[in-house]
Amino acid sequence: MPQPPDATPPSADPSLQPLRGLALLLLLQAAGELLGRALALPVPGPVIGLLLLFALLRLPALRAPVAAAARALLAHLSLLFVPVGVGVVAHLGLVGELGLRLAIVIVLSTWVGMVVTALLARAWLGPRDPGHSAR
Repeated sequence: MPQPPDATPPSADPSLQPLRGLALLLLLQAAGELLGRALALPVPGPVIGLLLLFALLRLPALRAPVAAAARALLAHLSLLFVPVGVGVVAHLGLVGELGLRLAIVIVLSTWVGMVVTALLARAWLGPRDPGHSAR
C-alpha cells in the first residue's frame, strides 16, 4: 500500500531514534564479543564493543541515535538499581557476615580506580604549564 505524499517515512520518525541507538549499542557489543572470541583477545567483548562505539561516534549518522538511547537510559537509570537492591535483600545474611570485607574491597577498588584514572589523565594530557596556578 503506497504512502500518502505528505506522510513521513518510518525511518525519519524521531520517536524511533532511541530504539535505533539501543540496537546500535547491542550490535556493537555483539561485534565486540565476536571479535574477542574470533581473535582470542584477552579483552572482554563489551570493552571491544565500547572501543568500536568510541571510534564510530565520529559519524553523525550514528551519534544522534546513540545520544537518544543514552538519554532514554539515563532517564530510567534508577530502575537499573532495583535488581541489585533485591539481590542485597535476598542475601542479607551473607552481606551481614561479609559486610566489613565487602566495604573494604569496595572502598579500595574505588580508590585504585580513581588513582589509575588520574595517572592516565595526567599521562595523556601531558605536563602542566609551570606558570599555570591551580585554583
